[in-house]
Amino acid sequence: MLYPDADSWHAAPRKSVLLFGMSGLGKTHVSKALVQQGDWFHYSVDYRIGTSGMHGHIKDNLIAHAMREPFLAQMLRADAMYLEPNIHDDDLSAVAAYLGKPGDPARGGLPMAEYTRRQSQFRDAEIAALAETAQFMTRARDLYKYPHFICDTGGSICEWIDPEDDNDPLLTKLAEHCLLVWIKGDEAHTQELVRRFDRAPKPMAYQPAFLAEMWATYLSENNTQEADVDPDTFIRWTYAKALAHRQPRYAAMARHGITVTAEDVYAVTSTDDFDALIASKL
Repeated sequence: MLYPDADSWHAAPRKSVLLFGMSGLGKTHVSKALVQQGDWFHYSVDYRIGTSGMHGHIKDNLIAHAMREPFLAQMLRADAMYLEPNIHDDDLSAVAAYLGKPGDPARGGLPMAEYTRRQSQFRDAEIAALAETAQFMTRARDLYKYPHFICDTGGSICEWIDPEDDNDPLLTKLAEHCLLVWIKGDEAHTQELVRRFDRAPKPMAYQPAFLAEMWATYLSENNTQEADVDPDTFIRWTYAKALAHRQPRYAAMARHGITVTAEDVYAVTSTDDFDALIASKL
């Protein structure tokens, strides 16, 4: 590991950490707590996806919808207005809206072929954003003079690597530059995430083979056709299965770093707290 023990962590003049785990367990919370102290640069992979890799796709989709309205179409053709997605590191509604949900178009669904196309776009964008981690670390230190760097990853990071392969190129590259830190949730956290998702379903990014299996199983078990699927019902059904699917993948990734709990993370309010937490796990 980048920091083999607590002494090397405390002595490091430049610290770099990559947080991973299920969405909603505190990655962004602790990242912002560190940024507020002044010496940490926060690299949000989700924000980078929305403002770089997915930006053009999202903007084109906005324009396509606007072109359906004659007045807006006229304004766009005359270059009298422009449309831009508004991306925040704590609000990725524009990304989520573009990814969409598969199923009945009358209920806001997309054809599965289009849904998987957008999933593939997101996969490429997330891999590219993760691969840029070292580049942003260098910029943060050389250009903006931040000594420390924290990479706040999306929940789907485990879908695009082979965590059982010690030579996985993306995982190896990330571990070379950052201490990998898994924020592990327990069963209570999982159930709360499921309840939260059930109240307000949102689009997700899935490993292609997993998505294909879930879609085929759902259609078979419900004896239904693609155009009849309720999009929200499908993604609710899939979400809990996705959490279970990801858990062993996160655990395998954690072999290359350390593990902390969600309670540990939510207790962090300062850089001293964070330094002590990391040191205690090394």
